[in-house]
Amino acid sequence: MDLALLRTFVTVHRAGSFTRAAALLGLSQPAVTSQIRTLERQLGRPLFLRQARGVTPTTIGDELAHKAAPHLDALVEIAETGLEEDSSVRTLHLAGPLEFTAARALPALTTLTGQDGQGFALRASFGNAEEVIEGLSAGHHDLAITTARPRGPLVTATPLCDEEHVLVAGPPLAARIGPGKLRRKGASVLENLPVVEVHESLPLVARYWAAVFDTRPAASGAVIVPDLRAVLACVAAGAGLAVLPRYLCAPALKSGEVVALLDPAVPPLRTYFLAVRTGTLAMPHIARAHEWLLRAAVDWA
Repeated sequence: MDLALLRTFVTVHRAGSFTRAAALLGLSQPAVTSQIRTLERQLGRPLFLRQARGVTPTTIGDELAHKAAPHLDALVEIAETGLEEDSSVRTLHLAGPLEFTAARALPALTTLTGQDGQGFALRASFGNAEEVIEGLSAGHHDLAITTARPRGPLVTATPLCDEEHVLVAGPPLAARIGPGKLRRKGASVLENLPVVEVHESLPLVARYWAAVFDTRPAASGAVIVPDLRAVLACVAAGAGLAVLPRYLCAPALKSGEVVALLDPAVPPLRTYFLAVRTGTLAMPHIARAHEWLLRAAVDWA
């Protein structure tokens, strides 16, 4: 069986469409379609069901992908590393959300780089959950940290840690709101107050309002900036209130730069997952980084 056909097949299986797979492989869509048809003729069985938006693997397609993908990943790793290179120095490609990866994962993993000849080189990239899972599935990353549990047999995800969200404001705004009034009257006290968020849809604020107040926020973003560290800086400068992960704002809370407006008995949480392509934990450098992050996460709670 032609390995090039298998590689195309696995890419289509992971991407969920011929169009996306063609982009990942640097091929035209007709070329990808032709290769899949050739493989289906060789096997005598259909591998995908064509739909209006992409393709869905058949049972045979799922079985073939589950068996072939780990071995293809290993072959690609060998080809990219090169037989003449120092095999003891491998490169780990990590992807995840910018702030969490920078504050938590990278400091933990850098202790493994260059360690007594057993370390690895480290490359990081950042993106949202959809982007990092798509990159992992396509083979661009070895490990992915994501807030969405990936589906399907070709990616394995393990819960990494929970992130507590805190409603914060600068001291002058917090004094205006009054914690006691907020506890008594709820979200109505916060109506029409300026909000600092990472997106116009107010994802963190909306999730907090739903979990704590059982309602939707009656506010629009005064400042929208796609970086949680910038959100914290704006809140400390008095731009408005925000919902932030505790790990990020803990030093500012301790120093008094920002104030927690509520301390709910059950604080809103968001779970992070550590994801790998199925079978790649057989590679020592990926397995070591995976285990190291899970151990480090015990202290992040």
